[in-house]
Amino acid sequence: MAIRVSIYEDNQPLREALSALITDEDDYTLVGAFGDCLHANDQTYSLQPDVVLMDIDLPGRDGIQAVTGLHREFPNVDVLMLTVFDDDDRVFRALCAGASGYLLKQTTPDQILEAIQSVYAGGAPMTPSIARKVIQTFPARIGHSADLDQLTTRESQVLQYLAKGLSYKLVAAELNISVETVRTHIKRIYEKLHVHSVTEAIAKYRG
Repeated sequence: MAIRVSIYEDNQPLREALSALITDEDDYTLVGAFGDCLHANDQTYSLQPDVVLMDIDLPGRDGIQAVTGLHREFPNVDVLMLTVFDDDDRVFRALCAGASGYLLKQTTPDQILEAIQSVYAGGAPMTPSIARKVIQTFPARIGHSADLDQLTTRESQVLQYLAKGLSYKLVAAELNISVETVRTHIKRIYEKLHVHSVTEAIAKYRG
């Protein structure tokens, strides 16, 4: 089944290039491409994408604000940031808002397609330089939390496997449960740890 993708990018030539990239591939279906994210929640509700490509510097409302709203209302929709910004603050805020991955616009078309596939499978694709920033930044910003003690044994197992880099599907296979059950456990982990993304949960676990 083709992965349904929507795009939020205000640079029209780039938006058209990304649209063509998705449209030309049999494994992907473009369901929408927009120059701003002012109505991202309504559009996501009506178009039902699996993966959203989201720029940050958008007119009227920035992409990080949009991610916050989308993650709250559509936790099963993966948002993949695609931006020129690589500063610590924006990376941190985007991931904490619920983004599932973070790519810079220098990423090649093939790598963008691979990242969409990866995030759809439960991964957290990042441009290598961004991944390094995450590793360096998160331990300094988030310490160990007593909230970890509230996790059940199964929730702790799920978090441990995610911290090892396993996708949702691999976690499900290791624990002999469904992917939806994994997502349910993750939702409860978010609530107990007071976090908004897998990346932030892992940071608390490792802190």
